[in-house]
Amino acid sequence: MSITDGLLTGSAPLWFHALFALIVLLALWRLPWGILLGNRRLQHLFFGSTVALTLLWIMRAGITPGLGIHFLGMTTLTLMFGWDLAIVSAALALLGVSWIGLESWQGYGLSGLCTIVLPALTSLGILRLVEAYLPKNFFVYLFCCAFLGSALAVAAGGLAAGLLLWGLDVYPWSRIQQDYVILLPLIMFPEGLLNGILMTGMMVFYPDWIRSFNARIYIDDQ
Repeated sequence: MSITDGLLTGSAPLWFHALFALIVLLALWRLPWGILLGNRRLQHLFFGSTVALTLLWIMRAGITPGLGIHFLGMTTLTLMFGWDLAIVSAALALLGVSWIGLESWQGYGLSGLCTIVLPALTSLGILRLVEAYLPKNFFVYLFCCAFLGSALAVAAGGLAAGLLLWGLDVYPWSRIQQDYVILLPLIMFPEGLLNGILMTGMMVFYPDWIRSFNARIYIDDQ
């Protein structure tokens, strides 16, 4: 989101920090610590994904402060690790881009909610709907969970960011619509394509990397 210092006023940043901190603490509490600490390969995958996400978030574009656009990758992370590990990994990545100055510390909580929590929960919700109502099929999982899920996740996070900045009187809605909302459809397809390519590669060659994907059900039973 690229929230700059001074963009948010009053107590709003504190509330965003507090809410994001509570969600991260909940994710930490739910982490499979026994598995994570006892599985060196999972540790390498977790920290490698965190570094890769940090590098992905460094590449961004935007016109107006607070309304930057970049790839999220949260759908892939959520499908790989589950929402708890995904949120912790992304929170560390956000610390990295904040430390190098691409995100301000004042906007850390708001960015965390809109670029991490909401996309992760959107991806999780779509996964649950697919599991409940659609056939257990490789291509259904790939298209609905990875491609469509990531496109909707970036749209949900982007719209939430725009609405929050409008609700806080940071920018008028006309400017948010012109400089940000109108660009969301342009990032939805590339986001879906990126996550789809990543998930396809892992589903074929490293299905055991994906916590939400059971190759026996989605491939062997077809």
